[in-house]
Amino acid sequence: MMEMCAAKMAVDSLLKLVSDLKQTAIFSGFGSLNDHVEQCGSELNHQAENTDRMLSRIGEEAVAILEALESLYYSSTLRTSQLPLQ
Repeated sequence: MMEMCAAKMAVDSLLKLVSDLKQTAIFSGFGSLNDHVEQCGSELNHQAENTDRMLSRIGEEAVAILEALESLYYSSTLRTSQLPLQ
């Protein structure tokens, strides 16, 4: 009877240990998963900032080019000579 009680206590201790190990593995897995998600998120934020800067620069360049083209168009002698007479 004593051996059965000792065996039962040992089994209970082992089950508790297995349960603790499973919980540690699960939470450690979630911790590393959270770290990975945070790392990916920060990389995506960095890429978004770079993209915003690039789009802003492209927009500024497009405005400057369009202004130059508009200036050339309105100062062109060909445009003024081809205007219909009214």
